Amino acid sequence: MTFHTEYLWFNTKARREFVRITDEVAAIVATSGIQEGFALVSAMHITAAVYVNDWEDGLIRDFQDWLEKLAPAGLDYRHHRTGEDNGDAHLKRTIMGHQVMLPVTKGRLDLGPWEQVFYAEFDGRRRKRVVVKVMGE
Repeated sequence: MTFHTEYLWFNTKARREFVRITDEVAAIVATSGIQEGFALVSAMHITAAVYVNDWEDGLIRDFQDWLEKLAPAGLDYRHHRTGEDNGDAHLKRTIMGHQVMLPVTKGRLDLGPWEQVFYAEFDGRRRKRVVVKVMGE
């Protein structure tokens, strides 16, 4: 089995931002030379997520609204007693998930017809990274 690891770096302009990363992940898969296997895509920060879904502006806004109802910004979270102000970001990340495992077939990402890969940032405006680890034959 062969392994190939690369990192994607983000420094979002907004505190909360959703970024489509399908093309970047696909390029890493192509560079890896792996024909059959998997690509693990994982946010390496506890206030960011990686997920797979449709690339449609209304749906992305629906996710943002839904997450805000489940973990509203501005509440007095216990986490804030540490001097932080991002308790909601930690909860939103947990809801969305921190990583995905994607199939690689014939040297390419093997996604469904509408599936796209996204990086979701909930406490941005500083440098963060995502690891992409491609493994297989």
